[in-house]
Amino acid sequence: MLKKIIKKILSGSSDANIRFNDLQKLIISLGFNERIRGDHHIYSKTGILEIINIQPLKNGKSKPYQVRQIRDIIIGYKLIKELKNE
Repeated sequence: MLKKIIKKILSGSSDANIRFNDLQKLIISLGFNERIRGDHHIYSKTGILEIINIQPLKNGKSKPYQVRQIRDIIIGYKLIKELKNE
């Protein structure tokens, strides 16, 4: 399941069609810590300078610009290697 989500996110072809729950699962599987304030899901991880702050849309999908931000972090920090090692 995670491989499918990763492939979809890294392809960049369907940023508007990523389910919020799938995005959450991926971020947590990458070792990020989650904190929730209202509908804001905030993720941080040692060694990653950026803090990820995502909110679901009413239809259960993720905001496309937030998917792009997460893709940039995954690529920039080479986080896919971490998933392959598990």
